[in-house]
Amino acid sequence: MNKSILFPENELVTLLKNNNKAAYEYLYDHYAPSLYGIARKIVKDDSRADDVMQDSFIKIWKHMASYDAGKGSLFTWMLNITRRTAIDKLRADNKFEKDLQWDAVRENDLSMSSVFIPLPATVDLKSIVEKLLPEKKQLIELVYFEGYTHEEASEHLCLPLGTVKSRIRNAMKELRKVFDASPLSAQFA
Repeated sequence: MNKSILFPENELVTLLKNNNKAAYEYLYDHYAPSLYGIARKIVKDDSRADDVMQDSFIKIWKHMASYDAGKGSLFTWMLNITRRTAIDKLRADNKFEKDLQWDAVRENDLSMSSVFIPLPATVDLKSIVEKLLPEKKQLIELVYFEGYTHEEASEHLCLPLGTVKSRIRNAMKELRKVFDASPLSAQFA
């Protein structure tokens, strides 16, 4: 693509929302180096940063229709997607490496009776969360289903951090009561 062409942001967004190939090439050519720098700074590894960039641009492409210029610039929106993707990658890789203990599982530990597999029909977390008050439901969805930190949820919803934490704590207490009353809880006791 001709790199000398410059798109005003509002025109670029319109073209992106219409899945214009040239606009996506322009977007990548002009924004990827800065986003890569952020990803690299978080994950501290070129290979992981490459993965983050690929995942980020897929998310940007899939969610372009949800971009709202009234909430911030296109770059800020993409930066937040890249930052969250990098943090998720780092957390997933660190958890995997920390939890990976090949010698901890012995052959006789692998019988089918020792594995709990809930029936999909018995575990529907989203329907249980739906029963919460809207302000609690929204926070649980952001933090536990979408991967926001408490601080990010606070910023996203323009709520004080203490309010976010107390609502999540109260929501978790409510959810715990539901699970304690369910027949599934007996399987874990």
